[in-house]
Amino acid sequence: MAFWTYMLLCADGKFYTGHTDDLERRIAEHCTGRYCKFTSQRRPVELVWSETFPTREEALSAELTVKKWSQAKKRALIAGDWKKLSYFAKPPRDRLSTSLETNGEMSAQNTVRVERSRDTGITQ
Repeated sequence: MAFWTYMLLCADGKFYTGHTDDLERRIAEHCTGRYCKFTSQRRPVELVWSETFPTREEALSAELTVKKWSQAKKRALIAGDWKKLSYFAKPPRDRLSTSLETNGEMSAQNTVRVERSRDTGITQ
């Protein structure tokens, strides 16, 4: 038997994350407003991401992990953008400022400078 962790996009732009052993049934319940108070007040909802797991415990663990993520990190997961997902996985204080580059991309020079400042204790 397979289990799913899934994410819905609600009409108000918020995400709902859950897990189930019957994805089609659970999405239908969310769409009719019968399953949970959170999504029933934010319809319509749209399935934007799901992943299968071999056990309920793994699906629940994934749900609890994803649920804590920021909207930016969830959007990166939905888009399958692993570079952005990795970027948003870092604490904000460890992310390079997007103002350092015109398009928000990190350069190798900035990466080296940040690593050196951590090693020497010097802040820049």
